[in-house]
Amino acid sequence: MKPSLKFSVVLVAAMLICSMSFGYLGAWLYNTHWFGRPSSQLQVASNITTAPAQAISLNAATPSGFEQASASATPAVVFIKTISTVQYESPFSGLFWDFDPFGSRGQAASTGSGVIVSKDGYIVTNNHVIQGADKITVVLNKPKTEYTARVVGTDPSSDLAVLKIEASELPAISFANSDLVKVGEWVLAVGNPFNLTSTVTAGIVSAKGRNINIVKNQFPIESFIQTDAAINPGNSGGALVNLRGELVGINTAIQSNTGSYSGYGFAIPANIVMKVVSDLMDNGVVLRAFSGMTVGELTSEEMKRFALNSDAVKVIEILEDGPAQKSGLQVGDVITYVGGLPVDGKPMFDEHLAYKRPGQSLDLKVLRAGKELSVQLSLIGKTENQALIMKGAVNSKLLGADFQPLNVTDKQKLGLTTGVRLINIQRGKTIAQMGLGEGFVVVKFNGKTYSEPEDLISAMEGARGRIEIAGKDRNGNNQSFSFYSY
Repeated sequence: MKPSLKFSVVLVAAMLICSMSFGYLGAWLYNTHWFGRPSSQLQVASNITTAPAQAISLNAATPSGFEQASASATPAVVFIKTISTVQYESPFSGLFWDFDPFGSRGQAASTGSGVIVSKDGYIVTNNHVIQGADKITVVLNKPKTEYTARVVGTDPSSDLAVLKIEASELPAISFANSDLVKVGEWVLAVGNPFNLTSTVTAGIVSAKGRNINIVKNQFPIESFIQTDAAINPGNSGGALVNLRGELVGINTAIQSNTGSYSGYGFAIPANIVMKVVSDLMDNGVVLRAFSGMTVGELTSEEMKRFALNSDAVKVIEILEDGPAQKSGLQVGDVITYVGGLPVDGKPMFDEHLAYKRPGQSLDLKVLRAGKELSVQLSLIGKTENQALIMKGAVNSKLLGADFQPLNVTDKQKLGLTTGVRLINIQRGKTIAQMGLGEGFVVVKFNGKTYSEPEDLISAMEGARGRIEIAGKDRNGNNQSFSFYSY
């Protein structure tokens, strides 16, 4: 082979390898739920417009139908620009623990979308669109007028936020009843992808009640409407509408290997949006209701055993003295109906619980030992629920965790007679350094069993020499640890 030809072959091979490497690197970096940040039984606020609670019967998906829906919805969708202060890392980041002496601070700009929900200037968007922003600017569709917006309130659990601009007689959108939206129904996504303002794309509702685990919060609410309408970076916070131009959901995320449209988009249902927006407008915070229990999906074997033809949920955990326990519910009960509607999986159940406020009730149909029972839950608020979660807990500042005794349900679930649960573990403290995870139950410490948090705390704080811990993780799996303490 001639030298020039050999060099050409080597060069082509090198370019191919580099191209493949960057391709795999790009796929790895973007293989996530991309949020788009970098580039009925509802009480509603009086100035939010709602659609009639009736079965949705839409016109055929004709060009005129798309045009009418676009003309109706587009004026209500705004362009959002934010300026945030960010910390830029230096090459020496990580060498000095959490301190980077050579790092710098600067400003970063990002964009997204929002939807006008009242004529007097209230706008809903995603929390992640405006989170950490120092300045938020809203640009109306027509005329292209800019306003500085203030944050009325945020709700990380649902990834929603409400903004306010000082304007009047704005084109507010109408809300559809998202419970009545059908799979296969035509929808339009309206937003500002890639800074291309007032973009409309069409598709259908691909699925309902999707949980894709993107909301990182203690009490996440995920029951997304899935659509194949093209949603791209910048669409976050924009509108998903039906062919009447009514709001079906708030576009929130895409699932893609490239960070751009690949056929999977997800929107927060309009009924959840309406509840959260109303709470934030009226109270500044979301009044979330809690049932005092945890539910989970049924296995195929359990569905056969209960002779179920559709999805349901089962009660897997009950808080002592909480609403669920007081109503007579038991671990293992199967919930088939909520609010008169068939339960279509855990996301659907969580969604209907999210419609409620503390003090309201939730009507359930339950299967137990082959019998159907009617149960009414009187729901409680976050403060009361947190008190139940923390019931009996004792804090150790030295160890960096709260120690909580097991209740009767815990003991039955884990098959234990004694034990102490570790919760609220603080990063960098002794318990965390031992590798004991959140919810770990200490069954034995140095060969001795404990039932009272104070006794276990005293033993652990004073222990020296060889230490042995046996217990169960939060899923009930046996674990053991061995250390040497000086």
